[in-house]
Amino acid sequence: MKMKVSCATYCIMFTLLLLAQTEMSMAAVTCNALQLSACASAITSSSPPSAVCCSKLKEQRPCLCQYLKDPNLKKLVNSPNARKVANKCGSPFPTC
Repeated sequence: MKMKVSCATYCIMFTLLLLAQTEMSMAAVTCNALQLSACASAITSSSPPSAVCCSKLKEQRPCLCQYLKDPNLKKLVNSPNARKVANKCGSPFPTC
């Protein structure tokens, strides 16, 4: 017995697959603010961010809201220069 699968069913399956992949990739991130030390010179000066900085920033992006809640990290992470670096890296801050 053959079953016909509608386009809507394929769309739903595809959406669920994308959601599962997003959750798995977010779960794989280990939040570690020290990973952002590669961005220290770009944040504290006017030097452009390095490729390593941008890579680490993109990797730690899911953690930024958590960092903003930490009083020890908030001033650094929420500084105008940090936001400029994130924009230059193509990884703007999430809305928390």
